[in-house]
Order: sequence, then C-alpha cells, then structure tokens
Amino acid sequence: MIYVAKSNLILIGMPASGKSTIGVLLAKRLGKGFVDTDLIIQQREDALLQDILNHCGVSGFLDREQSVICSLACANSVVAPGGSAVCRPDMAMHLKTLGPLVYLQLPEQAIVSRMRNLSTRGIAMEVGETLHDIYRQRKPLYEQYADMTVDCDGKSAAQISEEIASMFLRK
Repeated sequence: MIYVAKSNLILIGMPASGKSTIGVLLAKRLGKGFVDTDLIIQQREDALLQDILNHCGVSGFLDREQSVICSLACANSVVAPGGSAVCRPDMAMHLKTLGPLVYLQLPEQAIVSRMRNLSTRGIAMEVGETLHDIYRQRKPLYEQYADMTVDCDGKSAAQISEEIASMFLRK
C-alpha cells in the first residue's frame, strides 16, 4: 500500500473497539487531523448520544448519524465513526469515498469485557437487544465494507495504531 499524504483513514468496528483512542494516536503518528462523528452528532443535536436515542429511537438516531456521515467532507484525517456507521449502506459507502476503511476486529468477549456503560453509552440498539445481538448483526457488515482488517485482540492502543501506521507508511 502506498501512503498518500492527503488521504483519510476510516476506523470501523464495534463500540468499545477503540476507534477513538486508536484514532487519536494514529492521527498524531501520521500527522493527520482527527474526526469523531459521534462528537459531531452530539454538537449538532446539542444532546448526548443516549439522550438522542431515548428521544428519537434507533431509526431517528440513525437518520441523524446518516446526515452527519453523508455530509462529512474531510482530508488528511483519521475518522472514527460510530459503531453503527455500517448499519445503512449510504453511510458505509460515503465513508469509503473518503478513504480506506480499517476494521478494528475484536472477539465478542473482548467487547463485552470492555463495555462498562451499555445503558448510557449511546449504542444504536433496540429495546430488548443485547450486545451479542448487535455484534452478530454488525460483524458481517464490518467485514463486508472493510478494506483491511486489524486483529486487535490482546494488543494495546499504541501497538494497534503503530501497526496501522506502518501499513500506510510503506512505499
């Protein structure tokens, strides 16, 4: 892979997979900006993600997320969209126009062990759905849209960001 100075990198994966943490480290390492679409949604709506979900439901939340993602225009950035960014094809396809999608892959048990605030985190899931249900629904979508997959199990955020950086700095 050839490193293109003005290209974006898009990190996809389950909630708690480390997209934001790794994204910041990766942006620093590559000299890129950092964009977290969850923060843009919160700023645009002037509300926390969980409050948006409570008020608008999953479909309404995804409408807002789609509006933010499909209007995203950035260059030379690492982008960390929400875990549900692959739930609608329009969102995933727009992200692919911005740069390669890197799937931060973790086994379900690792996600479960990292998830401390499931009820307040702002995860797009219907009442009665479990983290297991979300993992089972989204994993094939991450795999479908990913341009590359990074196995993150047992690695620190610094190790993962360095692994991704080395892929994009090779000539």
